Amino acid sequence: MQEIPGDLKFMKSHEWARVEDQGTVTVGISDHAQGLLGDVVYVELPSVGDHVKAGTACAVVESVKAASDLYAPVSGEVVAINEALPDRPETINEDPYGDGWVLQIRPDNLAGDLDELLDPDAYAESIEGED
Repeated sequence: MQEIPGDLKFMKSHEWARVEDQGTVTVGISDHAQGLLGDVVYVELPSVGDHVKAGTACAVVESVKAASDLYAPVSGEVVAINEALPDRPETINEDPYGDGWVLQIRPDNLAGDLDELLDPDAYAESIEGED
């Protein structure tokens, strides 16, 4: 398992959120989640301009084992999607905290939504023994 980056916040459902310098939030799935899913073969992305609500499904990640909803960690407007993923969905397996990001959101209420997320230590504790 990869080390969990210290600059991320997590949902219990294994999505991560990174606040970028310009105030947007980059979203992906954790290394733990991609490991549980197995080989990712397809990603269904939202459209730029869509409005997502924290805690609701905003994308789908399909693997050889299962399809899994990806939930928005914050509410706001989708401002970017990872356009490489439709052609290279395995990027999520290869680099879940880097090139395997899924979407970026311009948040409506960043501070309020972030307060609901787990810090890296709390997330690590929550997945202990899940493998």
